[in-house]
Amino acid sequence: MSQRLDSLDKNILKMISDDARVPFLEVARACNVSGAAIHQRIQKLTNQGVIKGSQFILDPEKIGYETCAYIGLYLKDPGSFDHVVEELKKIPEVVECSYTTGGYDLFIKLYARNNHDLLNIIHDKLQPLGLSRSETIVAFNAVIDRQLPILDE
Repeated sequence: MSQRLDSLDKNILKMISDDARVPFLEVARACNVSGAAIHQRIQKLTNQGVIKGSQFILDPEKIGYETCAYIGLYLKDPGSFDHVVEELKKIPEVVECSYTTGGYDLFIKLYARNNHDLLNIIHDKLQPLGLSRSETIVAFNAVIDRQLPILDE
């Protein structure tokens, strides 16, 4: 369910989604409100779940992960969804996991040090979870990687 956002909320979200390190006072000046008002709005948006946090984004390749892969998982027992998801959470290389439509039971994104490491992750960490099979797509380069735009209703 989408939240009702007024123009101040939208302006704040546009600024902080472009640069999470922008000082609140700079946001306040750009929005013509006090720094306290920005703090209150950020807290409100966080409490509503509109803002899920902030983080530093690491470049996987620069920290040793050369291979990015998307893997469609087919489970032997579709009733084991919850167990498999809990086990996937324990594999640090898995950075996303989604339930999807189509043939896959689950769709994951993971990073590996290289193709050999990817093969080991699939064989040693994923197959024991109860997969009937998997389909792997190696991504060469993310050419678009961005935040969603703030909608103007």
